[in-house]
Amino acid sequence: MQRRHLITLATAALLATSSPAHAQSTTLRVWVGFPPGGSVDTVARLVAEKIKATLNQNVIVENKPGAGGRVVLGELKRAAPDGNTIVLAPSGALVIAPWLYDNLGYDPIRDFTPIARATVFDFAVTAGPGAPAGKLRAVLDWMKADPTRANYATSGAGTVPHFAGLLIGQAAGVPLTHVPYRGGAPAAQDLLGGQIPLMVDTASETIEHHRAGRLRILAVTGEQRSAALPDVPTLREQGIPMAADAFFAYLGPAGLNAPVAERISHAVAQALADPGIQERIRGFGLVPSHAGPAATATTVAEHLKRWEAPVKASGFKPE
Repeated sequence: MQRRHLITLATAALLATSSPAHAQSTTLRVWVGFPPGGSVDTVARLVAEKIKATLNQNVIVENKPGAGGRVVLGELKRAAPDGNTIVLAPSGALVIAPWLYDNLGYDPIRDFTPIARATVFDFAVTAGPGAPAGKLRAVLDWMKADPTRANYATSGAGTVPHFAGLLIGQAAGVPLTHVPYRGGAPAAQDLLGGQIPLMVDTASETIEHHRAGRLRILAVTGEQRSAALPDVPTLREQGIPMAADAFFAYLGPAGLNAPVAERISHAVAQALADPGIQERIRGFGLVPSHAGPAATATTVAEHLKRWEAPVKASGFKPE
């Protein structure tokens, strides 16, 4: 009887140590390659707070800023594929950077396990008081007439808006010159001040100024109109045959167990379905848009291929 009791206790202990609650008792660290307060950081924190209960474990967000999100991806490559460390990355670090840097330090396809897409978004083409009145084509024609004023601002060199602006110029037959800023806020300030006539960046940087009549968002770069700007036409609607969009995605190290990736992806999907989180994310000009591991892998691969030719053709090389 005593031996049977000992066996029962041993069996219970074994089941306890292999139970989901025990397996999920470690902390999930979500790394973000940007300082606190930006859109990537905010999305990561909103989702992290929501998935704690779903995953039945502690979830914390750690900021590891540097090099436009590339530093943290280098660290993720070296992390153990145990399901305890993931990154929320913007697409630029995955699909633009590989074509810019000869020694990037990571391969976006081989070195990571896609977990979930979190958001998709396009960009706004905004004119300031230094540009003439009228639609986008009128502004571009004004620039074409005098190339010294054919300048556009973005939040930084080597970003998706950087190359989206070049493609707009090519499609419209206008040799636009890129003027990079250290972030969208200072770029928007110079746009407001008339120092630069045009800006290409996330709508969140200029949408409030647009609504107040201080700036004019003339186009969005997506295939469809933005829900936040239903009256603003796309580039294609204005005869400029191009589109550009971007995304945020959760990644783990290469070799991450597929069921673990699916489990985290499911928790992210549940979080993104929350109306309160959706409202906060949309406030940044982003669209909550979950995709699972396989679809996220496809998205990364497609965007990587899409940007190869434009980036290489630009001849741009980071300093």
